[in-house]
Amino acid sequence: MKATGGLGRSGGSRASRPRQADIARLAGVSQPTVSLILGGGSAAVGIAEDTRRKVMAAAEQLGYMPDPIAKRLAAGQNNLLGLYTFTATFPTEMSHAYYPFLVGIEQETAAQGYDLLMFIASSTTGERPHAEVLNRVRLADGCLFLGRHLPVPEMDRLLATDLPVVYIGRHDDFGDRLPYVGADYVSASADVVRHLAGLGHRKILYVREPDEAITSVDREAGFRRGMAECGLPVGRETVVRTDGGDLTPDRLRSWHGAGVTAIVTEATDTDAAHLALLAAAGQAGYRFPEDLSLATLGTPQRPGPGQVPLTGFALPRREMGAAAVRLLTGLIAGDRTLSRHQLMSCEPEPGGTAGPVS
Repeated sequence: MKATGGLGRSGGSRASRPRQADIARLAGVSQPTVSLILGGGSAAVGIAEDTRRKVMAAAEQLGYMPDPIAKRLAAGQNNLLGLYTFTATFPTEMSHAYYPFLVGIEQETAAQGYDLLMFIASSTTGERPHAEVLNRVRLADGCLFLGRHLPVPEMDRLLATDLPVVYIGRHDDFGDRLPYVGADYVSASADVVRHLAGLGHRKILYVREPDEAITSVDREAGFRRGMAECGLPVGRETVVRTDGGDLTPDRLRSWHGAGVTAIVTEATDTDAAHLALLAAAGQAGYRFPEDLSLATLGTPQRPGPGQVPLTGFALPRREMGAAAVRLLTGLIAGDRTLSRHQLMSCEPEPGGTAGPVS
């Protein structure tokens, strides 16, 4: 038996959703009038209040829900912000370095009245097919990008389009074509060196990974600036590049024996050099700050088991994510007064791993 039924609260037959024409028949008005009232805006200003009430009552009775895609297309945009990271996956743990970025992005996206669309690149080879994904991000009104290494050729092609984008991190290779919100690693790193010098340290080593990501380049530049400002020498052995494999207890003892009293590491996606240094110190029997002082440029994802709070600085990750959303929505709105390159200050972390020279 075929089920039948008239229009009701559920919106007519169970197999279909109510349309604006259904509302017009129930309210006794024309379909264009219904479209104007439900669409809102200046075009509906001259419609009588009584007509407006009848249309809204009919829409409620029928359970009418506007088509969000059609409404957004009529407005000329989707009200969608895209988000894509150049790493393999989105973080699933609160301890992940990207997690605070995503919290700030989500909260500010909602505050700006947008929805957030995350783009995922799948690959069976382990390589991320950036070119294919960077074509799909144009489904959104604008897109945010995260990642230590930016694929330059693919991004160059995307920037040749009219899609507003914002990169979270400093990247000046594209000039004003690539707006960004980054952290002021140079100033923060120099401040860490000044802090150590103020504690009396005169021979300081910087142990970093060989990666030439811009964040690593900026940290080393800040370390060198701080050393120069404090009148401390930077010799051939002052900056040690390592993947952690050659950081042995004997090498650490040799540095200490040569007069090194403080070591600075960097926080990265892997924390390879930082963790290797902690392991070598543990095997050598060194304690921080009793035997050596330790400072870290950034907040490591894995500070080490039982590690006391590290001396260094913290990135304003949540604030950077929110600022990136504000910049992107401003660019979408066509605001030409916005600063396209924004650097945010990092918060000093006194920690407990650096102390006066013993």
